Amino acid sequence: MRIDKLLSNIGYGSRTEVKKLLKTGTVKVNDASVKDPKQQVNPSEDIVTVSGDRVEYREFIYLMMNKPQGLLSATEDASQGTVIDLLEPEDAVFEPFPVGRLDKDTEGFLLLTNDGQLAHQLLSPKKHVTKTYFAVIEGEVTEEDIEAFRAGVLLEDGYLTKPGNLEILKQGLMSDVKVTITEGKYHQIKRMFAAVGKRVVYLKRISMGALPLDEELELGQYRELTEEELAQLKGE
Repeated sequence: MRIDKLLSNIGYGSRTEVKKLLKTGTVKVNDASVKDPKQQVNPSEDIVTVSGDRVEYREFIYLMMNKPQGLLSATEDASQGTVIDLLEPEDAVFEPFPVGRLDKDTEGFLLLTNDGQLAHQLLSPKKHVTKTYFAVIEGEVTEEDIEAFRAGVLLEDGYLTKPGNLEILKQGLMSDVKVTITEGKYHQIKRMFAAVGKRVVYLKRISMGALPLDEELELGQYRELTEEELAQLKGE
């Protein structure tokens, strides 16, 4: 990898800014000063320092965010705010993207990464990665609804969902439920409840695969996954 690309990728500025940095002679590879931006380095073998501080290079970033309402699960939008707007510059430089989508008015666990292979694995229908939500439902959720979700719900466009697991936490005119699905169709939870004559008034994703949302994360906050959590997410 070129030295200017490596330094740019981990937040030392744009390629132009990195070139200026290299000219100062403060960048060293294996104790030898490097000024040529085209100089090739091996991040896993070479020791790169800037002003004496060792540079720790990594290719991928994995972030768990507690997404608030009002933001799009997208990398950019011409008129509306996105979850990327919440990232600090040192994290945004890795250009992470949301893995799957949470609706604008849905809260909870959103994974952001630049690891395309992991994102593909988590979103692949063949992998059956579960996503669990807490929801408040207008209308009394019944055992019949549980059976309907277990069998798969016929949506308004004629699509039959894969079986879902519905658990009633509080029953009444406003019901609290937990729902686990393995798909991610557009507005799927809302459409599944609409198909059984009920309306979702609040929705929050509380886990993805075997990994639960960190309850200490306030809305709008995020943090990096630990190695153990990453392995949990990958099902290792």
